[in-house]
This record gives sequence, structure tokens and C-alpha cells, in this order.
Amino acid sequence: MERLNELWPEFWAAALETLYMTSFALVLGGILGLAIGIILYVTRPGGLAQNRVISVLANLVVNFFRPIPFVIFLVVAQPLARAVVGVGIGTTAGAFIIGLAAAFAIGRIVEQHLVSVSPGVIEAARAMGAGPWRILFTVAIPESLGPLILGYTFILVALIDMTAMAGLVGGGGLGAFAQIYGFRQFEPLVMWAAIVLIVVFVHLVQMLGTRLARKVMRR
Repeated sequence: MERLNELWPEFWAAALETLYMTSFALVLGGILGLAIGIILYVTRPGGLAQNRVISVLANLVVNFFRPIPFVIFLVVAQPLARAVVGVGIGTTAGAFIIGLAAAFAIGRIVEQHLVSVSPGVIEAARAMGAGPWRILFTVAIPESLGPLILGYTFILVALIDMTAMAGLVGGGGLGAFAQIYGFRQFEPLVMWAAIVLIVVFVHLVQMLGTRLARKVMRR
């Protein structure tokens, strides 16, 4: 307990780093993933703006990057992080790589939920003269908003988990704190303090996401 008390400043600094990386990654991955998902949805066969070439290329890119284990992706994406954010190691670099990795999974989630919208609703909008983009933003996305919120909640929980591995590129956060001050120094109480706070973050995110999704789906 004494060792944990000594490490309180580092502990809360690590907690803030985890929140920073998660927020950064969610914004980056959320925007990129939404764009990828929309491209996959509208260009697919029978889609709102079907385009075989773009659809095949988009699927190839997603199917290539999505299966790469995150630990490996952390290493191979370092040059890109250095080119975009100016550094290849550190909290910001880790957050950038996490967001980039998450974008491909988010893209698939967005596509799947948009595809699940009833074809009858889409056809009704077409019959009323709505164009592809109007259908997308006024029908498809609003109709799938509740499931999309649940999907993003799932990804946000995964992002918190992924920050624990960001220590491989000097990302810091609670995962690195638990490893450096807990596991390596044989301080189980320090390690479990970090684990418990990660669990609390995950629980809060899941609870808020579920409540928001329920509220949206009741409308």
C-alpha cells in the first residue's frame, strides 16, 4: 500500500494518458471508420451508388489491414505515425496508431448496420424522389443510429483495451503503468489498482453507450 501511495501522481497521470489516447483514437478512428463504412455501403452491389471498382478496392484494403494483429500493427505503423503526427513513439503516436487500426473495424461495423436497414424503407425513399446521398443521411443513418451507437460503444471498449498495449511504442497509460510499476517490480497491488481503474472506465463507457442507444431506439 505504501508503494501505491508513492505512485499516486504517476497513477493518475497514466489514467489521463489512457483517456487522452482513447479519445484521440475514437475521434480519428470514428471519422475514418465512418467514411470507410459509408464507401463500403454505397458502392456495394445494389447499393445507393454501386461501383464495382471502388467496392472491390475498398474491401481489399479493409480485408488486408483488419486481420493484422494489433501488436504487429503498432510496429509497422510507426513510420506513418512519424510522418503524420511528427513522432513514432509516445502517447500521441500510440493514439494515432490505435485510431488507425480501429478505423477498419469501425468501417465494417458501420457497413453492417447500414446494410441491416430495411430495403422497404430505402425503396420508399427512392419512390418519393430522394437521391442517394439524401437517402443515406436522412434515412439509412438515422434508421441505424441505435445499433451504430452500440457498435461504437463496443469499439470504444476495445480502444481502452488497446491502450494497454501502447506501451510497446512508449505510449504510457494504465497498461504501461501496471507493467512497469506493478508486474516488473513485483507489486501486485499497484498492478491491480491499474486493472480496476481500466475496468471502471470500461463499465462506465458500456453503461453510457447502452443507455444512449436505448434512448435513441425508443424514439
